[in-house]
Amino acid sequence: MNTLRRSTSTRLRHLTLGAVATLAATASLLSTSAMAGADTFATVNGQGSTYAALAFQTWTQATQVAGLNVNYTATGSPAGLQSYAQNTADFAGTEAEYSELYSVTQNGGTPNSHVARGFGYTPDVAGAIAIMYHVHTPGGTTVNYLHLSRLTVAKIFLGVIRNWNSPTISEDNKGLVLPNQQITIDCRSGQSGTTALFYDFVKQTDPADFQAWATHNGFPLKSRVWEVDNGSGGFGSSAAGFNCFSGSDLQAQAVASNTGLWSIGYDEFGYAKVYHDNVAWIGNAAGQWVQPYALNIAAALKSAVLASDTSQTLDAVYSSTTPTAYPISAYSYILYQCASTPTRPTCKGPYPNQGITNTMAKFMRYIACTGQVKMATIGYSPLPTQLSQFLANAIGYMTGQPAEALSQGNCANPQFKGGSLGVGSHPPPDPTATKASLGSGPGGSSSSTTTTTPGSTATGPGGTTGGGPSTGSHSGGTGGGNSHSTDGNSTGTVAGGGTTAVTSTGLKTDEVKAVGGGSGSSQPPAPVAYVGPDTGALPPGALVALFLLLLVPVVLLSVRLGRRRPSAGPVPGAAPPDGGTTDDLGKRQ
Repeated sequence: MNTLRRSTSTRLRHLTLGAVATLAATASLLSTSAMAGADTFATVNGQGSTYAALAFQTWTQATQVAGLNVNYTATGSPAGLQSYAQNTADFAGTEAEYSELYSVTQNGGTPNSHVARGFGYTPDVAGAIAIMYHVHTPGGTTVNYLHLSRLTVAKIFLGVIRNWNSPTISEDNKGLVLPNQQITIDCRSGQSGTTALFYDFVKQTDPADFQAWATHNGFPLKSRVWEVDNGSGGFGSSAAGFNCFSGSDLQAQAVASNTGLWSIGYDEFGYAKVYHDNVAWIGNAAGQWVQPYALNIAAALKSAVLASDTSQTLDAVYSSTTPTAYPISAYSYILYQCASTPTRPTCKGPYPNQGITNTMAKFMRYIACTGQVKMATIGYSPLPTQLSQFLANAIGYMTGQPAEALSQGNCANPQFKGGSLGVGSHPPPDPTATKASLGSGPGGSSSSTTTTTPGSTATGPGGTTGGGPSTGSHSGGTGGGNSHSTDGNSTGTVAGGGTTAVTSTGLKTDEVKAVGGGSGSSQPPAPVAYVGPDTGALPPGALVALFLLLLVPVVLLSVRLGRRRPSAGPVPGAAPPDGGTTDDLGKRQ
């Protein structure tokens, strides 16, 4: 009985100490000595950018676990800006400014006059728009190595190039001739910051065709194009060859689906990773083929020009001659309310609720540092160190307090550690880099008698050609509609193909495409499973003995654990036993 009482007393004492330690840790997490009223934290609600939504999802989940109640809804940048201006959102995510949204001034003032509460911008993450596509070769093989120059991308999304067998596409892909199928453009419906950002790139890349397209469809020429599904000249969801969707997730999902065959779309790279879309290699101004990984995003954004209010000009990014630069890269902003200051003329006063200020300060501090750690993994790039500092400065503008100086010692952003970008920052090798030719079209070899696609193997004059790696596959789908080409292709009605079996590498084993439109013949090998090293066969008696030998330790361990008295374990909330550090939310690193 005495033993039982002592055991119970010990457990109660441990529970009490654990509860006290937990309360102390929570109080420490929610304390900010730099501001008055730091013991109050209110729920905050934000909305806006779908481009940055995957990043916001990561940040809000982490901070909610730590005790902050931050909500974010991906409604699109324009909706986020409008909601903030109407005081129905505490903050917003956006890729564009009010000056782009409100082209008409209010009461003779500036476009910013629409926002009576005032605002400040600051970058919160670096990202890029991927060109996602779903296309097969004439033999039914999924193409997962498509290359497109910047000019080709612009002409496709302006409707100048209408068919997949365009000589321009063939030239970008070392002569690969794709089927005579109409290109279906998967775009965003309604106003979208991603659309505005992407068509700004298109405008800078192909200004002549952009002007003709915008004029024909009634789109603006001087300000950004926020919406493309309502073109008066036939460009948009009501016309053949278009599918427009209300969100980035729906857009990416549609391209990857079976019914997305022959489609192409634009979306933040993270969505392509989520839905396993094939992503094009884009030719940059340095003549290199690149994909939108963190390494390439960071290289491109070194050419971005930030104004005094930290808004961005991206012309030099689109035409960056840095060899690794991905040209369709851009920062996303967080829009917040800030105290009046001469250095930020758009700031007109702090949040009226101190609890909102405290929560926003803690949330933005997390974004600046620990929030950047996993960005490369989910399809973004961590901010450069100076832009993490901009976030810290923004907290100062918001609270009216001196800004914290960030460094490697107090900020977990991997860029503070020698320019690291984190896990998942480097692109895969280009699977066509070692191929001299992929077909008989423009840009290919006219003297070869057989051509191969990366990842396949074919035998012809000169021996056997090996293949490169593959990133994924899709099968089947239906295309169709009227094809009206303006680049030298035929005009007529085309029919879509049915479902086609695809190997695990994303390339059919029987694909051997002959020059001149003929067909090659090869017998596909039987599927081969991976076979490990030969260890020799064991007789049945040996197998039984081995099983019993492995079972004995398990039984003994179970008996031993069953006799142990339950332990109270470590005290919740206690400091790490090894003296480890904690991040900006009070969690151990």
